[in-house]
Amino acid sequence: MGVLALGVFAVVGASLSMYMREYLERQLSDQMALVQTSQSKDVEDYGSVQGKPYWGWYTASYAVSGPKPVLRQPADVPPDSAQLLATAATLRASGTDPVLRTARIDGEAYRLRACEVEDGIVLVTAAPMDDIENTMDRLVTVQVVAFALALLGLVILGRAVLRRGLRPLSDMAHTARGITSHDFTDSARLPVRADRGNGGPEVEELRTAFNTMLEHIDDSLAVRTQAEQRLRRFVADASHELRTPLMSVRGYADLFQYAAANEPGEREKHLARLRAEAARMGVLLDDLLLLARLDAAQVEAPLRLEDTDLVELAAQAADAFRAGHPAHPLTLTAAPKELRLRLDPLRIRQVLDNLLTNAAVHTPAGTAVTVDVMVEHTGHRESGGAGGDNSAHGYAVVRVADAGPGIPAADRDRVFDRFYRVDKARSRDRGGSGLGLAVALSLARAHGGTLDVTSGPGSTAFTLRIPLDRTDRPLNT
Repeated sequence: MGVLALGVFAVVGASLSMYMREYLERQLSDQMALVQTSQSKDVEDYGSVQGKPYWGWYTASYAVSGPKPVLRQPADVPPDSAQLLATAATLRASGTDPVLRTARIDGEAYRLRACEVEDGIVLVTAAPMDDIENTMDRLVTVQVVAFALALLGLVILGRAVLRRGLRPLSDMAHTARGITSHDFTDSARLPVRADRGNGGPEVEELRTAFNTMLEHIDDSLAVRTQAEQRLRRFVADASHELRTPLMSVRGYADLFQYAAANEPGEREKHLARLRAEAARMGVLLDDLLLLARLDAAQVEAPLRLEDTDLVELAAQAADAFRAGHPAHPLTLTAAPKELRLRLDPLRIRQVLDNLLTNAAVHTPAGTAVTVDVMVEHTGHRESGGAGGDNSAHGYAVVRVADAGPGIPAADRDRVFDRFYRVDKARSRDRGGSGLGLAVALSLARAHGGTLDVTSGPGSTAFTLRIPLDRTDRPLNT
């Protein structure tokens, strides 16, 4: 800013000085013209100028009819200036306009003006330019002092203003350095923000964008931390769940070896228990593999879509439930007689079986279970294609409810977490792995649908929603 201002001041000062000099010289020339008008009468009457108009001025008249100008007497002209005045007279004699020149006489600057009084007679006047030079010196001095003070004030004030305006940028730089030195191992939160400063709108916009970026990083780190925590918990729970059947397999293997040597009649019983534990571990591994494939969002999703009747699927699941849990009366209600969707029948059947099994495991014998199949419209239809067919928008809904004790409020938000059990001891005794609801939720999302739970004392309901327009929806893995 200082260099730029210095250049501006130099241009302004030079322009002002040039204009002022031209103005003063023009004023002096006009004054000389007036003086020569009065002196012309002396030349006409007496042949030469009779006296000086002002102190320090010189005036002479020349006869220029010959080859060289001849000074007419009397004349008060310094000896070293006679040639200069004669030259001006010669120039005027060869032209039509007054001649204006600047020359030095006795070491001083003079303004020369030559004009023709009558044919062959030229009047030359020399006026000192001391006043103009003194005025210009004072003007330059004033400009230098004023511009120097203005430049100094501008640099000092501009530096202060810029420092104040750029202070938010310094704060952002300090914040960025704080981020680089922050340890994200134990905490996913960034304890730094760029505070509001006194900068202009551009700096404020940058500050807002900077803080928004930090919020986004904060949210991303929080999600990453939660994912890492879930992964650690998942690995720990999976290890624990796999360790239990493995220990059982090892124990029954030892018993089988002992029975083979000492109690042959016990071998079949121990072998059956071995098969049961192996099957339990196989189911657990299958569920883990399915969840891993759904989470990985593979190009080939683990679904085989077919045109399937959802009402028939629900009926099959209800029949299997009645056969496997005769102590729980089940009622199936289907509003439409047929509800065809494009879905994976095996996976949706797995969802229904998991929900029904969950109702049986977590309720006492004799608890009623209901399955409702219905259609939930969004309230509008759109004409489809040139044939004028209507395509409904909405959801196919399957609601599995029981009249059990309900899910505690503290556990309601975590029932879909992997390996989470409301009653861990009873669930393990009945063979639950804690993955049934997690698998059901992932499969529902893979079909583009949702799975929700509502619960209270005496009632728990899981609601599965699948979009009716399944053919137009990509898989949400």
